[in-house]
Amino acid sequence: MAALSVVTHAWRFDTAAMTTANLPIPPSSPAPVQPYVDRKRFAWVLSLLVPLSIATGPLLWFWYPHTLMLWLPVFFVYGVAPALDWMLGTDTSNPPESAVPGLEADPYYRRVTFALVPLLWAAFIGAAWFSQVAGITWVGLLGLIISTGGVGGFCINLGHEIGHKRAPLERWLAKLILAPTFYGHFTIEHNRGHHRDVATPQDPASSRMGESIWRFVWREMPGAWRRAWALERERTRLDGQALWSWHNEILQPAAITLALWVALCVWLGPQVLGFLVLASLWSNFQLTSANYIEHYGLLRQQDANGRFETCKPQHSWNSNHVFSNWATFHLQRHSDHHAHPLRRYQSLRHFDEAPQLPSGYFGMFPIAYVPPLWFAVMDKRLLAAVGRDPARINFAPGQRERLMAKYGLVER
Repeated sequence: MAALSVVTHAWRFDTAAMTTANLPIPPSSPAPVQPYVDRKRFAWVLSLLVPLSIATGPLLWFWYPHTLMLWLPVFFVYGVAPALDWMLGTDTSNPPESAVPGLEADPYYRRVTFALVPLLWAAFIGAAWFSQVAGITWVGLLGLIISTGGVGGFCINLGHEIGHKRAPLERWLAKLILAPTFYGHFTIEHNRGHHRDVATPQDPASSRMGESIWRFVWREMPGAWRRAWALERERTRLDGQALWSWHNEILQPAAITLALWVALCVWLGPQVLGFLVLASLWSNFQLTSANYIEHYGLLRQQDANGRFETCKPQHSWNSNHVFSNWATFHLQRHSDHHAHPLRRYQSLRHFDEAPQLPSGYFGMFPIAYVPPLWFAVMDKRLLAAVGRDPARINFAPGQRERLMAKYGLVER
C-alpha cells in the first residue's frame, strides 16, 4: 500500500505538470530590482586614514626617537602605497546610472569629506609644533617637511573634491582646507581656468610631450597664480565689486593663511615660518605633480573657427588602481571628473576609451621626478593613446621635430 501511495502521488504530480504545461503561460512579472549597494562605501574611510598615516612620524619618534621614524611616512607614500596598488590591482566597475541620484544625495559621503577637514588641520599644526620642540637633526627635519607637505597635498586634494560643489558650506570648507599651505587661489584657477583650457597649449596646468616636470613647475605654478587673479579680476568687475575687498575669493583664504601662520609664529616663535614655507612648497608641488601626469601630451582638437572640442575621456590619463583611488576620493578617475565636474567622488566612472596610467598616482610621482624614466614609460603610451597622430599631441615648444623623428611620426 505504501508503494502504491508513492506511485499514485508521483503520477498525480506528473499529470499536474503535463496539464499546466499545456496551459497558456501568463506574462511574467518583472524581476524585482535589487537596490544598488556601493561595495566601496566603507572603504572611503581610508580617505581619512591614509593622510593621517603620513602624519604619524612624530608619534613614532616619541616612541623611538630615531631619525628613521620621521622618514617612515615618506617610505609609505612612495614605497608601500605603490606596492598596495600593484597587489590590489584595478577596479573598473561603475555604479549604474539609475543609482547615481541616490549616491549623490547620500549624506554619508559628504560627511567623510567634512570629517577630514579638522583632521588635516590638526596634522599640519601638530607637525609645525613638533618641528620646533623635538630638537631633531636636519635629516629628520627634511623627512618631516616632506611628510607634512604630503598632508598639505591631501588638503589640496580635498579642496579639489569639495571646491567643485555648489553648496556654500562645501565651498567655504574648500577655502578653509586650502589655507594651511597658502594655496587658496586653487579653486578659482582650477574650476574656471583649468577646466576651460585643459589639454590645450593655453593651459599652464596641462603638461606637454617632451616637457620634464622640472620645466613644467616653472610654467604651472606662476601660470596658475596669474590665471587665478585674471579670472577673479574679471569676475569682480562684472559683479560690480572691488577687487581689493572681502568679496575677492583669493583674499578670503589668504586671510585665513595669514591668521594661521601669524598665530603659529606667536606660539612657536618666528623661526617656524621657515618650516611652514618649505612644507607648503612641497605640498603645492604635489598638485603640480598631479597636474603633470593627468594630461601629459594630450591635445583637444580645434574646429575651423579655432574653437577647441569639448573635453572628452581621452583627454585625461586615468588610473583605476584600488588603493590610491580609495585614498584620494577617486581623483584618478580624472576623465569623468573633467566631463562632469559636479559629480561627487563616489559616482565617478571608468571609461574604456580613457588612456590608462601603469600605476596609481603614488607610483607615478617618483617616476615623474626622473625625466628619462618618465619619458621611457609614458611617451610610447601617449603615442598608442593618440593612434600615433601628431595632430593629437600637445608638444613642448621646440620638441616637435625631434620627437617626431625619434618615434617615426608623420603628418597626416
